[in-house]
Amino acid sequence: MGRLAAGLATATVLSVTASGCVTVHGELEVVPGATRSEAAKALEDFTVAYNKADKAYDPALDADRVTGSLGAINQAGLAARGKNNPGGNAAHKPLELTDASYVIPEKAGWPRWFVADTDSDRDQDGGKADTRWLLAFVRTGPDAKWKAAYLAVVASSEVPKFRRSAGGWAQPVPSAAADAALATPPAELSTTYTGFLRTGAPDVFAPGATTSGWRDARKNTRRPGFSYQYVDQALDYGTFAPLGLTTEDGGALVFFSSKHFERQTAAEGLRPTVTPDVRALLTGEVKNTLTKERVSSQLVYVPKKGAGDPGDAAGRVRVLNRLPGLIAAQGS
Repeated sequence: MGRLAAGLATATVLSVTASGCVTVHGELEVVPGATRSEAAKALEDFTVAYNKADKAYDPALDADRVTGSLGAINQAGLAARGKNNPGGNAAHKPLELTDASYVIPEKAGWPRWFVADTDSDRDQDGGKADTRWLLAFVRTGPDAKWKAAYLAVVASSEVPKFRRSAGGWAQPVPSAAADAALATPPAELSTTYTGFLRTGAPDVFAPGATTSGWRDARKNTRRPGFSYQYVDQALDYGTFAPLGLTTEDGGALVFFSSKHFERQTAAEGLRPTVTPDVRALLTGEVKNTLTKERVSSQLVYVPKKGAGDPGDAAGRVRVLNRLPGLIAAQGS
């Protein structure tokens, strides 16, 4: 599953836009983002394209079905594996996504989106190993295709109940101006997360492997003759914009993206190790420095304000899933 996640990249939905409304061709009416049959067809088209691309290790075969973080990681991963395996994927196993339900928000204008909550054939049904794949699909205009922008793999118990209208349509996270009801503004999560990784502030995240644990791991990375530097950047524009759904308990389930650089510098006489996957995406020559560039998508639960004390996990943002992928490397 880790290999597939690296080849893919994200997923769940709803938008956090500056105004909460985008107008295209004068479309101002609040309507469901898709019909359920459209959503089912989008999931089918994605799965077919993904399987073709994975079998051939050819990013062109699903380039028109992915976007955002998922697209960046998927396309780079396929390109790297294609260089290293020009004959394609000898171990290809078709991905199957079944038992799908669709969480479709109502909104005005474009882009529109929905979330597909699915069961994959990459887990064990029942018990702690049972997972759900949440795929967020985005459509940027009336003539555009539906594309998967995010993927998250989470335990079945982690999928919350979403707030819905009488007609069964989901409610998107309000615009940034109305975020006061939540523990932290969803529209600013990419900036908040990367700032926390750099400095430890703002301290709004629950402790875990992808928050405090990641910071500690970086601080404690040691290898004789080598030094490490890290740079974290917010990634929240265009197709990388955060997407969020309001939950029944007043919180929000939000997907957001980020970018991360890792630079490894070797002392005289030493050289950083370059793996085949890194070499496939490498520009320049690795003499004593190797810089890796990764895109990452996160699925988080943001509690409502006052859900718990600031020091308690109940009042903090919980990272439910993180999917990173190498997209480039630079040697010098």
